[in-house]
Amino acid sequence: MTRTVLVVDDDAAVRDALAQTLELADLDPRPAGSFIAAKDHIGPDFDGVILSDIRMPGRDGFFLLDHALKADPELPVILLTGEGDIPMAVAAMDRGAFGFLEKPCASAELLPVIERALRTRELVLENRRLKAQLERGDPAARMIFGRSAKSDALRARVRQVAVTAAEVLVTGPAGAGISKVSEVIHLSSRMAQRPFVKRASAGLGAEALEAAFAEALDGTLYLDEISELPREVQFALAERLEQASGARLIAGCTADLGAAVEAGRFSPDLFYRLDVMRVHIPALKDRPEDIPFMFRQYVDQSSEQAGLPAPMVTAEVVAALMARDWPGNTRALMSEAMRFVLGGGAIGDAKEGEDQSDLGLADQMARIEKSLLATALRRHEGRAGEVAEALKLPRKTLYDKMTRYGLKPQDFR
Repeated sequence: MTRTVLVVDDDAAVRDALAQTLELADLDPRPAGSFIAAKDHIGPDFDGVILSDIRMPGRDGFFLLDHALKADPELPVILLTGEGDIPMAVAAMDRGAFGFLEKPCASAELLPVIERALRTRELVLENRRLKAQLERGDPAARMIFGRSAKSDALRARVRQVAVTAAEVLVTGPAGAGISKVSEVIHLSSRMAQRPFVKRASAGLGAEALEAAFAEALDGTLYLDEISELPREVQFALAERLEQASGARLIAGCTADLGAAVEAGRFSPDLFYRLDVMRVHIPALKDRPEDIPFMFRQYVDQSSEQAGLPAPMVTAEVVAALMARDWPGNTRALMSEAMRFVLGGGAIGDAKEGEDQSDLGLADQMARIEKSLLATALRRHEGRAGEVAEALKLPRKTLYDKMTRYGLKPQDFR
């Protein structure tokens, strides 16, 4: 989330006080003593908002407002005045100011306005980015959310396999969005304008399989949970793939197909044919840095679907999200976003019946720290030395924290 605030005030003491207030709220102030000092920051690519005094010598806050909105009509500008002048406030809002506050301004009044402006700015920039991706025709960037390195790698892999005509195996934990990623592969391929046909593998007979291939002619057939395909149909499918089928096959699976082959439950011929092009979706717990960004995306989608205004995703909400393991992955995160919208901003907690709003900052930070430690232990399979190195912690500090949170390396092996 963007956290930058351009603070413009010719009074150094006021400017420093505002900057300190913003820093204490985990924001990133950029102080400027005049319009001249501020103007180089102002433009369509500026990822923050502007907080400016009105009465400044030379070019005042109204001049800055006009300049900012000319550079970017969707750039939030919040104006401050010590005059308490109501006509001036009306004029500021009429000219496009995002907000208007009277000096001296208490942090309880200032910070909520700043947070709303930052959220507005983030949504504007994200919508622009998505629109640009849409214009470039990149379904992977448009439909697969996340800013982590793992999400970047997933999008790159989707693009890589999409340009081939080979069969694809899409794997991942339950709720990770296997069907959606499979459809993105289809939309990113040269078959994008042809049918995308989905079938459940469980109970699918040979005749129904043939009918599905016919329906997906020159397009893509997606078989969900391929491990559930009846044994005799597995052999028929493997033989069919040796021929020119006329439709590309994408198979989805949450089970360990390799183990199913070893146990004699899945055809080795079919497995090795599918496993040539594999796309694996990482669990949400392995990319926790994606959680806040993805949640905001799902909140916006849910708000649009429900026809309701999107509630603000505050730091407290993010802390509650980060304290959870999300075994249901993106599907669970989407459901939580819908409940958040319908509940007007109320969010469930990791422990049923416990009210997150009753937790102090220390408790919320402890939950986040425990979640990050557990994620690192899972990623490194309980090898504490590697975890300490990855987190840049002395080993003793790491062991003290694990003891405090009841985390045992052997539980992650």
